[in-house]
Amino acid sequence: MRVVISPVSAPVLALGLAGFLSALMVVTPLAAQTSDKPAVRAASSASSKAKKARKAVKPEADSKSAAKPKADAKKAARSETSGKSAAKLDGAAKKTAKPRSKKAPKAGAEDSAAPIAGTKKSGGKGKKAVSRATKAARAAQTARIKKAFVASSELRPMAQQLATMRTPAAYGGVADFAHRHSGDAAAAAYLALGHAYLLDKRYPDAITNLRLAGKGGNALADYADFLAAEANHNAGNQAAAEALLRGFTTRYPDSIFISQAPELEASVLLAMDDAAGAQGVLTAAVDFAGNRAGYQLAEGQVALALGQTQEAVRVFKHLLLGHPLSAEAQTARARLVALGAESTLTVAEMRSLGDAYFNGGHYAEASEQYRILAHAPGLDAQTRNGFAVAEAACDLKRKLLSTAQVEALADTPDDNGARRLYLLMELARNRNDLDGQQRIVAQMELRYPQSPWLAEALYSSGNMYLLRHENSTAASYYSYLATHFPENKNAATAHWRAGWLTYRQGLYADAARLFDEQIQLYPGAKETASALYWRGRLYETQDRKPALAAANYRTLLRAYQHYFYSQMARERLAALGDLPPVAKPELDRIQPTPVPHLQESFPADSPHLAAARLLANAGLNDYIAQEIAADPDSASWSALAEAQIYASYGETYRAMRSLKRALPFAASAPINSIPLAYWRILFPEPWWQTIKTESAKNNLDPYLVASLIRQESEFNPSAISPANAYGLMQLLPSVGKQMAHEEGIGHFQTFQLLDPATNIRLGTRYLRKTLDRFGGVPEYALAAYNAGDERVVDWQAAGPYHGTDEFVESIPFSETREYVEAILRNEETYKAIDAQAGSQGAVAVSR
Repeated sequence: MRVVISPVSAPVLALGLAGFLSALMVVTPLAAQTSDKPAVRAASSASSKAKKARKAVKPEADSKSAAKPKADAKKAARSETSGKSAAKLDGAAKKTAKPRSKKAPKAGAEDSAAPIAGTKKSGGKGKKAVSRATKAARAAQTARIKKAFVASSELRPMAQQLATMRTPAAYGGVADFAHRHSGDAAAAAYLALGHAYLLDKRYPDAITNLRLAGKGGNALADYADFLAAEANHNAGNQAAAEALLRGFTTRYPDSIFISQAPELEASVLLAMDDAAGAQGVLTAAVDFAGNRAGYQLAEGQVALALGQTQEAVRVFKHLLLGHPLSAEAQTARARLVALGAESTLTVAEMRSLGDAYFNGGHYAEASEQYRILAHAPGLDAQTRNGFAVAEAACDLKRKLLSTAQVEALADTPDDNGARRLYLLMELARNRNDLDGQQRIVAQMELRYPQSPWLAEALYSSGNMYLLRHENSTAASYYSYLATHFPENKNAATAHWRAGWLTYRQGLYADAARLFDEQIQLYPGAKETASALYWRGRLYETQDRKPALAAANYRTLLRAYQHYFYSQMARERLAALGDLPPVAKPELDRIQPTPVPHLQESFPADSPHLAAARLLANAGLNDYIAQEIAADPDSASWSALAEAQIYASYGETYRAMRSLKRALPFAASAPINSIPLAYWRILFPEPWWQTIKTESAKNNLDPYLVASLIRQESEFNPSAISPANAYGLMQLLPSVGKQMAHEEGIGHFQTFQLLDPATNIRLGTRYLRKTLDRFGGVPEYALAAYNAGDERVVDWQAAGPYHGTDEFVESIPFSETREYVEAILRNEETYKAIDAQAGSQGAVAVSR
């Protein structure tokens, strides 16, 4: 079942968590990373620093997403930003960077060029020492934030509840905490309240609480000031907002808001009719914030206010074309329309917009864009036809396209004509018109043999016959695609499927050739793991060359440690016994993804890491990743630090997701190549005692149950899928009700499936019953758990299969096939992680 995470909050943690949270702050300094060999940033002019920073800033699609400039660029912005010239910035950039807190002591003048300890210089040269004053300032700053973290630890469960639910009760709980505490603890609570009120657009309440947050403590003073400025601006209190933003970059040179503050201040100044001041603010920040969509929108608004209409049009067009999917782009387009300047967009520019909308899945907007273009004056017939066909493609995605509409399009001897036939083919497939589908593809092969739309039609046709179990026909389409379009995005998959379906037809010699080609032509494709395994099986069963089979299996173990087929390869190697290695040069090219250096301990003096943990106490989760990444030395530990913070307040699924994104190579990495702390988040075991107890009751392997939960919900107890499946094990309400009746649970209500203990209790019973229905074979049962019993019965009937491995590879739904493989793979990975922990004498993680 494909899971969509619902907005329901994670369970509220007990107040006893405070002790554990406090313990998180006790960390081991990194040897030779923080204080032993600190680096020194070479001094340079503000202009050169700003150029480097600008290259590092990526375009933003969301105005709330803060692009973080490098520390150099932050220093370059430390002038008063209410209209000062760029020349004044040069001098300000050479001043010593201040710590996060307003009241933090300044470092000595001799430290003006020193970076945060641990930054590595390019070129692999040695590091220079950082002065004691810089280290002391950093340590003092971090100590203050840690103190605030400890003081506010009991706030975390309440603030997290407020962050996700924002109910009156949630507001009341945090407000009560704020009233009962003082100093940094109260400041964190008021910050949580202010942020929540800001999200709810209750600006007066937000302003009140953010002002109290600023008065109560210094640890997150930049957050209090920036968010309060935003609230005041939205409430129309521009003077108050400007007072908070004036000099923001000077007060908080390391703030994650440093690139957002200029655009907000410019908007404030515009509202105060000070367009010149707004222009000065933007000019001073262009080098480190100029790529942001919010900056460009403010820039256009300023130009408009100054009467520079031509410049405003230029900026709005640049924003629209550079960030087409952003909210700012929509505003920019509205401004262009109001100025009567939308018509100045060239056909190529408008086409790029339509393509951006289409590729971004915004089919309604893309359809409208192409429709306008199709009726634009002065176009040649080919271009006009292209836009009409593109509009039809959008309507196909929206399920609004009819055959008559496509047939009315011009039948031309170019790529537009090829796409027109492709659309007709898709409509024929949708109505299960096999004759029409085959006729259209044959026509495309004859008329458009080189068109990429023919490649699309071939792949779609192959998928159609694969689902119908017509292996020979499907294989012919896949083979044609792989042969005639070897560079196509689907070529590797099509080639593999052609080989596999050839194997399923018993044409083993042809299949062996295709498997060898797959390994040679596509060594990096995900399907190559399958080709290695099944070529090995043919070496065993057809060629009678077990040593060559073993070479393939060993390659699987080397390059794909935790893949499903590596598990199968281990079983085959055990069955083959001890065989001498055989040299196969084509296999040497297949290597695992290198594992980068990953640290499992963090620098004790990182103010950004300390601030990120404090943000969790205040429920400001959206800023955690940005705050950690602001530490220039965080590359080797940021992913783990972020994930552990999420896990510390119960968001196991969010922790896992962040680490999965950061470590996409984990599936091919040996267990001992990645620190255990990472594996424990990638393969977590929350509610482990309940899983073990309920698994034992139903004669299940608890690792299998944990693996299923990991695949179904990623351990999010509040997950609800589009199919209305609930909780950890994703049970339908009807299934939950039936299992509850069998378990003797009276007056069962669907919401009880969101309770982890209840969900595991009913889910394990259901899994046991599913296994029993399919003879205890996990592969069949897991496929049925995902796709339903009827489909599995149908797939079984498409056999015979010589083993369950053949059944799994023959599952025609990619989602279900990968689901089954993932659970069986995860089960083995869980066991390997626990075995590794045991061999290290590690203390088991609290379950």
